[in-house]
Amino acid sequence: MSTHEQVQEEIDVLELLNGNNEIILYNDDVNTFDHVIETLIRVCDHSAEQAEQCAILVHYTGKCTVKTGEFKVLKPQCLQLLDAGLSAEIV
Repeated sequence: MSTHEQVQEEIDVLELLNGNNEIILYNDDVNTFDHVIETLIRVCDHSAEQAEQCAILVHYTGKCTVKTGEFKVLKPQCLQLLDAGLSAEIV
């Protein structure tokens, strides 16, 4: 492993620990606005207005950050979004 790879790996680990992670929700042609909004309210504790704004952003821009925080907190939320049929990932 090169020095650059080791440094990048250390940075990646620090980002996971420091809570600099985001759940990104991606647009799809399957889910309705209502389903996305209801899921964001249930899983991410969004207000109705916040969930609606995220759904609109996802629809028009293709993606939106729906939650930020520590990886260990975001992972179960992201899995719930995926289980609900939404397209999401933690970055």
